[in-house]
Amino acid sequence: MGCCFNTDKKLEQIAAEAEERCAESFARIDHTARCNSEKVLKAFIDNHVGEMHLKGTTGYGYGDAGRDKLDEVYAQILGAEDALVRHNFVNGTHALSTALFGVLRPGDLMLSLTGRPYDTLSDVIFAEHGGSLSEFGVKYDQIDLLPDGRVNFGRINELARSCKVAYIQRSRGYSLRPSITVSEISEMIDSVKRVNPNAIVMVDNCYGELVERVEPCDVGADLIAGSLIKNLGGGIAETGGYIAGRKDLVELCAYRLTTVGTGKEVGCSLGMNRSLFLGLFYAPETVRNAVKTATFASSFFDLLGFTAYPNYNEYRTDIITAIKLGSREALIAFCEGIQSGSPVDSFVTPEPWDMPGYEDQVIMAAGAFTMGASIELSADAPLRDPFAVWLQGGITYDTGRMGVILAAQKLLDGGFIKL
Repeated sequence: MGCCFNTDKKLEQIAAEAEERCAESFARIDHTARCNSEKVLKAFIDNHVGEMHLKGTTGYGYGDAGRDKLDEVYAQILGAEDALVRHNFVNGTHALSTALFGVLRPGDLMLSLTGRPYDTLSDVIFAEHGGSLSEFGVKYDQIDLLPDGRVNFGRINELARSCKVAYIQRSRGYSLRPSITVSEISEMIDSVKRVNPNAIVMVDNCYGELVERVEPCDVGADLIAGSLIKNLGGGIAETGGYIAGRKDLVELCAYRLTTVGTGKEVGCSLGMNRSLFLGLFYAPETVRNAVKTATFASSFFDLLGFTAYPNYNEYRTDIITAIKLGSREALIAFCEGIQSGSPVDSFVTPEPWDMPGYEDQVIMAAGAFTMGASIELSADAPLRDPFAVWLQGGITYDTGRMGVILAAQKLLDGGFIKL
């Protein structure tokens, strides 16, 4: 039963039942987190992280030992040759955009193996003004997923022969298709390399880091990228992103982020090194809590009569649960409930707005210590059919669980749930 919140007793009983159903999944999540915690600890030890690396630099940032050491630690954890970890990546889309512009040239073909990328990255590729990839003469094609949301391997064999970059979006974005597991990514890489050994396989790794015991670079991905206010920042990093993979490709990406010829050698870390190291150290535990929160939410809302993706007992490869709510009003009520269970700005009411980079109005509930930090409990969705919400985060499981129950309470109060 809840200790401090005035929630419906029947909701609390259903929540307890939902949690009991998650026992097997929770045990699997705990085992993964333990393995990943050991992996992170070993990377810190192997790379001789010292107190001096926690300090920052100013100006040009020449000889920033902490910045360079963080790259080495990230590379080892992610199974990569090199990494580019910087606080001045403003979000995951910025890191992905930097990587694409770093390795693609006019006339090259980018082939998406997972259908059309999510809204903000679509602007990077297709926008008619502002300097998109298409304006620079980069060609684009895509392989739509099969009706069940799975990868169309037959089309990969057909279309991957001429691409420069084969692109994989690991997480579902604002769709209800399954997220792509690392095992499936491995199969996709093998399919591409069989017909085009020189293709660069790049993975949008956002929301997926440390959810499984292996990462895409461990199975042959050439480049991966993501955000530090999601999984790898551990709820501590206040901003930033990363690119990791083959050393030569990371260098090209660094040239795009700074300048050709200076690349990774410049860029001061200011006072950010300590929080980036500490966040990475916390990340396996934080991801554990986020995945448990997502799993509980799937089980809970399944018992309440809603469809959740993935199901509570399915294997997970990211921290997201999508819940189909069925109406605009229910979607808004759910987000209001999540906001009311936030440690910061619980008293405000989220409203749909015209968010840059999105075709539809978007509603976002996120009372977070770091603005936009998806590793903290949050929910967001475009206001469009089928009126599903995408729930992620929860830096502690118990508070994440309570936030999910408060979202259900808001739906109950609005008449969207009948007990």
